[in-house]
Amino acid sequence: MLVSEILRVKGNALFTVTPETPLADAIQTMAENDIGSLVVMAYGELVGMLTFREIILVLQRQGGVVGTTLIGSVMDDQPLTGNPNTDLMEVRRMMLERHTRYLPVMDGRTLLGVISFYDVARAVHEAQSFENKMLKAYIRDWPEEAAPEPPHA
Repeated sequence: MLVSEILRVKGNALFTVTPETPLADAIQTMAENDIGSLVVMAYGELVGMLTFREIILVLQRQGGVVGTTLIGSVMDDQPLTGNPNTDLMEVRRMMLERHTRYLPVMDGRTLLGVISFYDVARAVHEAQSFENKMLKAYIRDWPEEAAPEPPHA
């Protein structure tokens, strides 16, 4: 299974902000849309990711207050990215190695969407469930073997 297949099933809702967006506005957007990340864009290009991880770190450093913090000062400016032809197993490996929960999917310099670790887990679960059903059907329809011929005396 490829990343492009996950994106196709997931849909193309995408939430973006700029580095100059106040962090408080980003938190509001994330809460209203029940999302865990925002793609940070500048001049039509991906420049970072903001996830709940960066927000929690800001809150911890600033005593629970975001104040006038701008996204550009707290975003991950080197996010892990994938492309539509990346295999699902490779995405799993990459996300686990980097402890990344959100992966922007790029086609060259064009942002196609974001997949989450949840999206990957759901795709793996569905693929394994389908394979399991097929194996069970195969076993259930297994042809009966003819009884072996008795030895001739």
